Amino acid sequence: MVLAQLGGSISRALQQMSNATIIDEKVLNECLNEITRALLQSDVQFKLVRDMQTNIKKIVNLDDLAAGHNKRRIIQQAIFNELCKILDPGKPSFTPKKGKTSVVMFVGLQGSGKTTTCTKYAYYHQKKGWRPALVCADTFRAGAFDQLKQNATKAKIPFYGSYTESDPVKIAVDGVERFKKENCDLIIVDTSGRHKQEAALFEEMRQVSEATKPDLVIFVMDSSIGQAAFDQAQAFKQSVSVGAVIVTKMDGHAKGGGALSAVAATKSPVIFIGTGEHMDEFEVFDVKPFVSRLLGMGDWSGFMDKIHEVVPMDQQPELLQKLSEGNFTLRIMYEQFQNILKMGPISQVFSMLPGFSAELMPKGREKESSAKIKRYMTMMDSMTDEELDSTNPKLMNESRMMRIARGSGRHVREVSEMLEEYKRLAKVWSKMKGLKIPKKGEMSALSRNMNAQHMSKVLPPQMLKQIGGMGGLQNLMKQMGSTKDMMGMFGGGDK
Repeated sequence: MVLAQLGGSISRALQQMSNATIIDEKVLNECLNEITRALLQSDVQFKLVRDMQTNIKKIVNLDDLAAGHNKRRIIQQAIFNELCKILDPGKPSFTPKKGKTSVVMFVGLQGSGKTTTCTKYAYYHQKKGWRPALVCADTFRAGAFDQLKQNATKAKIPFYGSYTESDPVKIAVDGVERFKKENCDLIIVDTSGRHKQEAALFEEMRQVSEATKPDLVIFVMDSSIGQAAFDQAQAFKQSVSVGAVIVTKMDGHAKGGGALSAVAATKSPVIFIGTGEHMDEFEVFDVKPFVSRLLGMGDWSGFMDKIHEVVPMDQQPELLQKLSEGNFTLRIMYEQFQNILKMGPISQVFSMLPGFSAELMPKGREKESSAKIKRYMTMMDSMTDEELDSTNPKLMNESRMMRIARGSGRHVREVSEMLEEYKRLAKVWSKMKGLKIPKKGEMSALSRNMNAQHMSKVLPPQMLKQIGGMGGLQNLMKQMGSTKDMMGMFGGGDK
C-alpha cells in the first residue's frame, strides 16, 4: 500500500520515543529528525517538512510543560495535528446536491487515471441515488472515448462523445447541454491529460472550463508522481480553480509523499482515493482516520463501518448470542472467513486496528493469507452438517479427514492444519463465554461486562503488546466511545 512505508517509519520513530525513560530535548529532536527523514524519503516537499518540524517545536516546548503532563501524548498529538494540517486545507470542497444539476470537470497529468476515476466517481454517486452522466472531451489521446464508452457501458451510466469532432470545447458544451435536458443531476466532463510545459493544452483546459462553467474542478493525481507533484499541481491551480483532489493508484508500492505535497499546492482537500483498478475500489477520504492509520493508531470507526457493511443487521444479535455461549463451530468459522474476505484487502483491515500498520503484512503475504482462507473454506464445503455444527473436536477422526481431503482436492495434512486453526480460534472464543447480552437501549451494559480486564484475557498476547498493554487497551476502549461502536456492531445499540 502507498505510504505504508512512511507510516511504518513514523510509527517506529514514535515507538522509540515512547521507549525512552526521560523525554528531553535530545529525544524529541531524534524523533523529529527520524520523521523528517521519512517524509523527505517519501517525496514530500522540503518546505512542507521544514515548516512542520518548526511548528511541532513551537507547540512542544518541553521547558514550559509542567511535571504532570504526559509529554509522549503531547508530542504524538502535535505530530498527528501537523500531518492532518498538511492534508487538510481547512475548507470543504463543493458537494453536489441531488435533484440540482452540477457540472464536475476532471483535470490532471497524462496517465494519472482520469478516465477510470471519472467512471468510479459517477458509479459511486449512482449507488447513492444520483443520476450521473459522462462527457468525453478528451480529443487528444487515441482511444480515450472508447475507454470511457466501455467503462460507462459496464457501469450503466449514460455517456457522450464524438469520433469526428476535434474541438473539445464544442463536445463539452454539447454534452453538458444534452444531459441538462435529460435531467441528469451530476454531469462529469473528462478532459485531455496535460502537464505544465504544454501551454496550448493548458489554454484548451481553460477554454473548456469557461465554456462549461463547472461547479467543481477535480485534480486527479497519481500517487507515484514524486517531487514533481507540487509544481504540477500548482500550475493546474493557476489555470483553473481546482476545488478538490483525488489521489489514484494508492494500491501500489510507490512512496506517495507527492500526494501530500499536491494538497498543499492546490490548497484543496482530497475527497476520494483510488485503491485499485475495479469500479468499486474507490474510497471517501477522511483526513483524521487516514493519518491515524498512517501512524499505526488505527481507525476504529472505519473498522466498524466495514463490519456493518459485511455483517447484516439481522445477523448481529445472533452473532452476539453465539459469542456469549462460547460455542464455536466450524460453521461459525466459515461465516467469519466470509466476512473477512468481504471486508477487502487484509492489509487495509489490519491498518484500521490500533497498534497495527499496513506494513505489518509483508508484501506478497496478503494474497497468500487470502488464498489460505479460501482453501480452508473449500475444505469446509466438503463437510457434512453434523461436522460443521459439532463442538466436539474428537468427532474428526482419520477416515473423516481423508474423505474431506478427497472431496476438496487437498492433502490430509492441510485438513489437519485447518482443524488446528479452528481449535486455536475456539480457545479464544471460549474466553468470551458468559458475556451478558445487552438489551436494546442498554448503552452501558456491554461496557460494564466487556471491560479492559475481560478484553485482555481474550486478545492474543502479541496483539495486546502491540496495542500497548493494558494502558493501550484502556485507551482503545475509550476510543470506542463507551463501546457504543461495539454495541452497534452486534445490533445492541439504540436504533
